[in-house]
Amino acid sequence: MRRANPFSGTPSVERTQLELFRSVPGDLAPRDAQDLMAWPFFSLAKTRRAVPIEFRIGATWISVEAVAEHGMATIWDADVLIWAASQLIEARDAGRPTSRLMVTTPHEILAFTQRGTGKASYERLKAALDRLQSTTVATSIRQEHQRRRHRFSWINEWRELADGNGRALGIELILPDWFYAGVLDRALVLTIDRAYFELTGGLERWLYRIVRKHGGRQQGGWSFDVPHLHLKSGVLSPLRRFAFELRTIVARQALPGYVLSLEHALGCERLSFAPVPPDPFDAAMRRVGLKPVENRR
Repeated sequence: MRRANPFSGTPSVERTQLELFRSVPGDLAPRDAQDLMAWPFFSLAKTRRAVPIEFRIGATWISVEAVAEHGMATIWDADVLIWAASQLIEARDAGRPTSRLMVTTPHEILAFTQRGTGKASYERLKAALDRLQSTTVATSIRQEHQRRRHRFSWINEWRELADGNGRALGIELILPDWFYAGVLDRALVLTIDRAYFELTGGLERWLYRIVRKHGGRQQGGWSFDVPHLHLKSGVLSPLRRFAFELRTIVARQALPGYVLSLEHALGCERLSFAPVPPDPFDAAMRRVGLKPVENRR
């Protein structure tokens, strides 16, 4: 029997039809949805973006629209979705029931994504939730007939929770079906490096996700020509500026776990990437059942 919702406020029809999933605090492995890693769904700029993303390649198309009041959801806002995916996968693997209706505390999300936990960070989290809720996406991805569209927001709705005395109890949010179904498909989720949350630039965050998606653990790595990467990023800056910023990232070797290089071939610049070669000493320790020494190098 469904228990009554203990929180104040009139529940939406959707909320009354969903079981409540309570997040579990702890050092969970961060998981990311491959669809979000591979395609241009988010603004990579820290300034407010209202210009839509219109992307089409082959049978795949994406349209992302924002409202001027909040602007488009950014790649930093997507950390909330990484947190949600990590919670759901951890619960699924532990045999616990999952749901699109999630309740948590701001502290849990902020701590998981390595943000500060003060008042300013809480306000930024609320602004991120507003952008995720107000940004609308239409896409052919994972549609049985790719001419049909699936339209959704990254969060169907969210609200702050309080008891009868106005004391804060946390936040509640509802994920869209499209995202939830992708997360629970084992073939559509990847574990990412926790150091991802330390990346401060929008382009380098996006680049890590696409490198992790396509490069994976393959020792031979992968490569993309730079104009194709520019198209997939959805950025508003011209190709020349994009290429300059890409060269800066390559020079700094900023992505955790991967080695980047730029090559020129047939008049086109191409980005190649491969996993960092394993340390022989660490590999030997693992073979005998010992834990490698952290930060040894």
